[in-house]
Amino acid sequence: MAASEDALHLSPLLELSQALAASDIRASLPRVLEILAEAFGALNGAILLADEEGTALRIEAARGLSSQGVARARYRLGEGINGRVLASGKAIVVPQASQEPLFLDRTGVLKEQKRKKSDMSFFCIPVFLDRKTAGTLCLTVPFDRHRDFDRDTKLLQIAASMVGLAMKVAKLVAADRQRLVEENQQLRLELRERYDLHHLIGHSHAMQRVYEAVAQAAPSSTTVLIRGESGTGKELVAHALHYNSPRADKPFVKVNCGALPETLIESELFGYEPGAFTDARQLKKGRFELAHGGTLFLDEVGELSPATQVKLLRVLQEREFERLGGVRPVKVDVRLLTATNRNLEAAVKAGTFREDLYYRLHVFEIFMPPLRERQADILLLADHFVEKIAAAQGKDVRRISTSAIDMLAAYHWPGNVRELENAIERAILVCEGGVIHAHHLPPSLQTAEVSGTVPGAALGDAVAAFERDLLQDALKSARGNRSRAARLLQTTERILNYKIQKYGLEPERFRSS
Repeated sequence: MAASEDALHLSPLLELSQALAASDIRASLPRVLEILAEAFGALNGAILLADEEGTALRIEAARGLSSQGVARARYRLGEGINGRVLASGKAIVVPQASQEPLFLDRTGVLKEQKRKKSDMSFFCIPVFLDRKTAGTLCLTVPFDRHRDFDRDTKLLQIAASMVGLAMKVAKLVAADRQRLVEENQQLRLELRERYDLHHLIGHSHAMQRVYEAVAQAAPSSTTVLIRGESGTGKELVAHALHYNSPRADKPFVKVNCGALPETLIESELFGYEPGAFTDARQLKKGRFELAHGGTLFLDEVGELSPATQVKLLRVLQEREFERLGGVRPVKVDVRLLTATNRNLEAAVKAGTFREDLYYRLHVFEIFMPPLRERQADILLLADHFVEKIAAAQGKDVRRISTSAIDMLAAYHWPGNVRELENAIERAILVCEGGVIHAHHLPPSLQTAEVSGTVPGAALGDAVAAFERDLLQDALKSARGNRSRAARLLQTTERILNYKIQKYGLEPERFRSS
């Protein structure tokens, strides 16, 4: 019989664990009191939490108490039974509340029991958080002299421990969530700064037109088509459009249409319902849904299949779509940015790209010029990549020699900015000093057949060209001062003058450089 009674009292603990598993601990506290009240036949109950200083208690959740009683039930440290439990961290059980002067009855419960000519028992159990008393769990039950107060106290202590543990978990989750929010805000701020319009590199006339176009298009939700050869920086412009727009705090989702097989692109864009195909076991949101409220960037949009083009056109017209295997339309608010290196007009004439979709995408166009049309920007870009890549590789490379600059400027850059970045990365990798010289650059820049910049030379001529580069660099660093240039090269001024005369150099032209 005793075992069955213990099981009867222990079974509510399972319900408590399920109630406290909720994500919002404060919302689950009333359910905790409901479970305990039913298990103990309680008249009422309350959970009180301490303030941040731990000097006062107030009711966080209550059952069977009037709103006036809840408002009056506030206790300072050491005041009344609740205040003493807060101060000592030890449970207090009052078998007969009418006989206990410390029972302040601010909720009016005892007064009500006296009116009914009955008495009550009061349990006050500490709730611990990080080994400190963070509150109390109180339960009022009808007085019964045969009640097993020790057993009931232990059960309530277990319940209070579960509440404290749930509060600790909730505190850790809240702290982790706050940390993630702060990290997210910081990352968004860094992205916004990184892709700020002023961080795009280039002062050429061609880039000035790009800046003007981005400044015009960014504040709106207009669909933008970014055109240009591969490697010109179309994705950077897409980032700048998003992070300088009112949608900057919302998602920026990228899809490379050319990198995904035709069989996958539709499910990636629009998602799918469970059972849509063999491996579709659960719902998957597509990129359009993930970008809701923000910006979706479709790179290489000219590679879309005709079937996907039809669905994309519907999204642009109706602002809704259906997932694969779905029948309900999903509404989205997305700004669409697209990019392509293809001639879409020719594709429309050839019938491989829908004309109506072309006009939907071609609302506002930004053209990214190839690097060969941005000669004035090559040195700026090269210096930027030297600083960025050298820092990433932990190498002390600080500048580019005059001969290397001439070679960079003379090359025709079929791979555009991406090729320039790769060339600088390769040069830094093989560079042993603090200066990138012409021989550090990739062979493609140094081969006459490819670049048309460096003629073939015998060994003696190649050594002479290298020696001439070193002399030019030293004179440039010394601002034309021959004595200082000789010290930099660790040679004598007499030898330096001989070499200057041999190669026909003019130190005076470096004085203003």
